[in-house]
Amino acid sequence: MEFTTENILLIGSILLFISIVAGKTTYKLGVPTLILFLLIGIMAGSEGFVGIHFDDPQNAQFIGVVALNFILFAGGLDTRWASVKPVLWKGVSLSTLGVLITAVAIGGFVSWLTDLTLLEGLLLGSIVSSTDAAAVFSILRSKSTGIKNELRSTLELESGSNDPMAFFLTVSMVTLVLNPEKDVLSLIPFFFQQMVLGGAIGYGLGKASLRIINKINLDFEGLYSVLLLALLFFTYSVTDALGGNGFLAIYIVGIILGNNSFIHKRSVIRFFDGLAWLMQIVVFLTLGLLVYPSHILPVAGIGLLIALFQIFLARPIGVFLSLAFFRMPLKERFFISWVGLRGAVPIVFATYPLIAGVESAEMIFNIVFFIAVTSVMLQGTTLTKVAEWLKVTETEKTKRRIPLELELSDDVKTELVEIELPAKSPAAGKPVVDLNFPRPALIVMIKRNKKFITPNGATVLEPYDKLMVLADSDDTFDEVSNILGVE
Repeated sequence: MEFTTENILLIGSILLFISIVAGKTTYKLGVPTLILFLLIGIMAGSEGFVGIHFDDPQNAQFIGVVALNFILFAGGLDTRWASVKPVLWKGVSLSTLGVLITAVAIGGFVSWLTDLTLLEGLLLGSIVSSTDAAAVFSILRSKSTGIKNELRSTLELESGSNDPMAFFLTVSMVTLVLNPEKDVLSLIPFFFQQMVLGGAIGYGLGKASLRIINKINLDFEGLYSVLLLALLFFTYSVTDALGGNGFLAIYIVGIILGNNSFIHKRSVIRFFDGLAWLMQIVVFLTLGLLVYPSHILPVAGIGLLIALFQIFLARPIGVFLSLAFFRMPLKERFFISWVGLRGAVPIVFATYPLIAGVESAEMIFNIVFFIAVTSVMLQGTTLTKVAEWLKVTETEKTKRRIPLELELSDDVKTELVEIELPAKSPAAGKPVVDLNFPRPALIVMIKRNKKFITPNGATVLEPYDKLMVLADSDDTFDEVSNILGVE
C-alpha cells in the first residue's frame, strides 16, 4: 500500500489508536511499549498484514530527529537541577566516557566476530552506545518501583544526556568509514566544537527563551506553547548550522526552563509531555515500517551474540570504568550496568550510514534493530526484579512522598509535598500545634478517609493521614519527615 493524501490520516489514526490501547496492556505487564509500537509498525509495513510500502531512510531520519528534539526537550523540562546537581559529574562521566568505552568495546567485538572492518564495527558500537530513559522509567512506573533518589537522578541524567555523545561518535565514524585516510586525531577538535558550542548556545538560548516567554504578552494561553515550539526548533537548527550539537543544546534549554518559573509553565509542560509521547509512538511506528523482517532473520544469530556481549560485558565495563573515580556502592554500579536499554535512538542513528552510502549500512541497520529489541525484551522485563534483588528500591514510606506542582512567582521558593503518615508515626494522636514543625513548613490540608480537612492547631493527626505540607527546601522537608517518622 502506498501513502496517499486520502489514506494517510486514516491509517495513521488507526495505528495510533491501536498503539495506545494495546500499550496499556503491555505497560501493566512490565514490557516497554517500545516493543509494541515497533511490532505494530512492522505488521503494517511492506511484509506485514497492511502492506504499507515505506523504504525511505531519509524521511525516517527526519521524523526521528524531530521526535528526538521533543523527547530530549521534555526530558530536560522534567529534570530537577537540585536533584541532579549532587550527581552531576557521575552523570557526565557515564554519558561521555561511559558511552565511548561501550562503543569501543562493542566495536572491537563486532570486528572480531563478523566480516566488518574495525571502523565499521566501531560505527555499529557508536550507534548502540546510548540508553533509552523513556523505556527504563516507564517499566519502573508500571510496577510502582521507586529507585533511591540519588541513583534515580544519576540514571535520569545519564539517559537524558548521553544521546549527544552517541550522535557525535556516529557522525565521526561515518566520516572515517567513508574516508579511511582521515586522521582519527582530527576528531578531537570536532568533539570540543560539538560539545562546547552545543552547551554554550543551549545555555544562551535557554536564558533568552526564558526572558522572551516572561516578557512577551500574548493574548491566548495556548500561544505560549506554540512560541516555545518555535524557540525549540530555532535552537536546534541554529546550533546545528554553527557546528554545535543540537541535541545537547535542546536538552540544556529544557533544563533551564524546567528549573525556572515562567508564564503558564504548567500548561506548557503538559503540552510537551503529551507531544513527547506522540513523538515516541510516531518514531517507533515509522522505524517499524522501515524494517523488513526477512532482512533481519539472517543476522539474528550475530545480532543475539552482539546484544548479549553489549548487555553482559560492554555496558558493565563502560559503567565501572567511568565510575571508577567516584564512591558508590557496588550494587548500585551493577544496577546502572543493567539499566542499559537501547531504544529508538540507536535505530534513528542507524539511518545515518544508510543515507551516507556506507557499504555495510543495511547489515548494520538490521543488527542494530535486533540489538535494540533484544535489549528491551531481556533487560526491560527483568528491570524491576533486578532492582529488588539488589535492594536499590525505596521503602514504601519514602515512595509516598509525592511532589505536587504549583505555579508560583519567581519570588516564592516553596514546594508542596504529599506525605503519608505511617501507622506507627510518633506524630499520630498529637495535635498539629505540638509537632514543633520548623518555621518554614506548614500543613495546608489533610486527606483522611477520602475527605479533606483544613487543619488548625488543635487538629489531631491519625495514622495514614495524607498531609499536604508546604516548605521552602529539601532540608526542611527532611526535618518534617523525621518529626512525622517517615523514612
